[in-house]
Amino acid sequence: QVHVIESGGGLVQAGGSLNVSCTTSGGTFTRWNMAWFRQAPGKAREFVASISWSGVKIALADSVKGRFTISRDHEKNVADLQMNSLKPEDTAVYSCAVGRIVLVESSANEYTYWGQGTQVTVSS
Repeated sequence: QVHVIESGGGLVQAGGSLNVSCTTSGGTFTRWNMAWFRQAPGKAREFVASISWSGVKIALADSVKGRFTISRDHEKNVADLQMNSLKPEDTAVYSCAVGRIVLVESSANEYTYWGQGTQVTVSS
């Protein structure tokens, strides 16, 4: 059984920074393609960022380009989403998802296992 575990998040003022991390248990971390999605109250889930198993292929949603970065560390078995210049509209539950074969990085259907999510709140 594979478990996806998120950490980080919290409350920050607009313009501030937060980091959310993701790791897995029950599987081989280095084989997972990973992604972050977010869902704000009353809104549909949306793609935020993804990183391939090798760390070479990275994708970011247009709304976060230039502000968010995604990375992974295979020694620590963790993937990080660093969020800078946060805006109130970034407020959402951020969920990490992993999948073995991902053809469309921004599609939630490509990912097999999901974490429970962590809350990110940006105050104005």
